[in-house]
Amino acid sequence: MPTYFCFLALLAFKIFVTEQVDVVILEVGLGGRFDATNVIQKPVVCGISSLGYDHMEILGYTLAEIAAEKAGIFKSGVPAFTVPQPDEAMRVLNEKASKLEANLQVVEPLDSSQRLGLQGEHQYLNAGLAVALCSTFLKEIGIEEKNGLNQTSGLPEKFVSGLSNAYLIGRAMVVPDSELPEKIVYYLDGAHSPESMEACAIWFSKQIKQNQERSQKRSEQILLFNCMSVRDPSLLLPRLRSKCIDHGVDFKKAVFVPNVSVYNKVGYSSNDDTRVDSVTWQFGLQRLWDSLARGEAKSNLESVSKGKEDEVKSFVFSSLPLAVDWLRDNARHSKQVRFQVLVTGSLHLVGDLLRLIRK
Repeated sequence: MPTYFCFLALLAFKIFVTEQVDVVILEVGLGGRFDATNVIQKPVVCGISSLGYDHMEILGYTLAEIAAEKAGIFKSGVPAFTVPQPDEAMRVLNEKASKLEANLQVVEPLDSSQRLGLQGEHQYLNAGLAVALCSTFLKEIGIEEKNGLNQTSGLPEKFVSGLSNAYLIGRAMVVPDSELPEKIVYYLDGAHSPESMEACAIWFSKQIKQNQERSQKRSEQILLFNCMSVRDPSLLLPRLRSKCIDHGVDFKKAVFVPNVSVYNKVGYSSNDDTRVDSVTWQFGLQRLWDSLARGEAKSNLESVSKGKEDEVKSFVFSSLPLAVDWLRDNARHSKQVRFQVLVTGSLHLVGDLLRLIRK
């Protein structure tokens, strides 16, 4: 058998051919050059979004190395687009495109006057890339006139509608708790790289500020976090915490849980030792978070002078259901406070929580 992702790619191509689809928007799984999806020899157009430090153990530890892997999707004579990149990454992308005689263009963010269905300032950059890719596709297949792409002012109506209604499950989602919708609100974003973690922090902080302007009810911000062991939490948690603090948002509590929303792994006994072993990673995340909090307290005499009641508290739970139960119990006993819970670090965690709170 091929690897899991290779199998899914093969299955997808089989389905596309069988169903005779009109358009395929094909996103790579990891990198580009050696990705299972990179078998299309003559795509209509190629695009590369913002590059960052992710999957470094496979793609490389510099932006130049990562860019070289990503540029592997460029094809000879096929138009390509990207967004503004750091200099070292942009230099590599240009070199790879030049060798293939692929016309690489850098697109600017979409104008902020355009309403987007996806939240976050960074989405205007993604939207600009999406417009460039779709426009090029429509021109290549000869239906440019029909969709108003020649007009000099504004976007075609269907583009505007698509951008306004676009959504991604697990990205910049605001979901009230199914049992206590007035007491707990979840802010879900599956950010798992340093760059996306900063974008998530900015989005969450703005949501909190907007909520405070609309409501006089006291609120507390709580972090519900996990990341896969292949990630480096020392690159994620400090950026999340500092960016939120820069925007005037501080977490009252932090909760760390495994992704899988069951009490024990399949095939494992349910003794206490197994459950403790299964959260070893989460205890490490908690220690990192607590050290960040202590570091800030030492540099802030006012924080040191405060009593223990004002200290940031952190918790580890052996499962997501236990963590949600704990949140709900606390919410029931805190009658005058609304909990605003940021859930991030892993798309798996976000997916598990959505399934759990929508049951």
